[in-house]
Amino acid sequence: MERGEDNRLELLTTPETLQGQLQDSSLCLIDTRPAEMFSRGHIPGAVHFDLFGLSLTDTSAAPLKAFLSMVRHLFELRGVNETRKVVFYEEASGIRCARGLWFMNYFGHPDSRVLDGGLSAWKRCGFPITTLAEVPKPTAYNSDERRELLATVDHIVGSLHAPGICIVDTRSDDEYMGRLVRAARGGAIPGATHIEWTRNLDAEGRYRPAMELKSLYQQAGITPDREIVVYCQGGYRSAHTYLALKLLGYPRVRNYLGSWKEWGDREDLPIEKPWEKQ
Repeated sequence: MERGEDNRLELLTTPETLQGQLQDSSLCLIDTRPAEMFSRGHIPGAVHFDLFGLSLTDTSAAPLKAFLSMVRHLFELRGVNETRKVVFYEEASGIRCARGLWFMNYFGHPDSRVLDGGLSAWKRCGFPITTLAEVPKPTAYNSDERRELLATVDHIVGSLHAPGICIVDTRSDDEYMGRLVRAARGGAIPGATHIEWTRNLDAEGRYRPAMELKSLYQQAGITPDREIVVYCQGGYRSAHTYLALKLLGYPRVRNYLGSWKEWGDREDLPIEKPWEKQ
């Protein structure tokens, strides 16, 4: 078994495995797609929770605490607690389900996964979908937060250019090169290495094999001996790369929740303009 395959089994699931678990009352299956897509058909037993739009643009202590408390409560309303297995899915292995997985990791959940390939893979297997909606039963979720998985603006400012830190920009080429500006300023966090999140996926919307991901990141100098901080515009695409690196067994990966929206709007923070290096 190559490096990363054991992590793949812990963080991803397949349509075949999920199909065999649908009657398990301890399963909490969460469809993270937009509501209109959920209403047109979803995996039987799934509850709906579109994670897109749950963004934080100020990672200082007070707003961060309020944001994380709100997110935990929203998961409780969907029936999530520490005793249930949680599986997230969307149309493919996308940023919404990766965001859900990162939240579960952050909140210390012991058994949470992403359906690799999403609903598309489920349909390719010929498994059923339904339009009947499940009513979730709210729970209480008790766990300890894993702050080592989270990057704040202060953490990044304090570690800029440190040799043991690698910052990874997961945005599009246009955002990284300043052709698309989605904050007060265009640019990148100084010293960031750019690898767009879409490069994590194969042609069918699944995470690429471990050896391919390993080559992609290590050739760019993103190695497991360093602490990796991933960011995008709002912490969604970076959650996707967080998962890719955890599949490879990287021990220290932080997701910057505020990402470029926070950093780019802060006039007091340094930026790099990659297009000026060309």
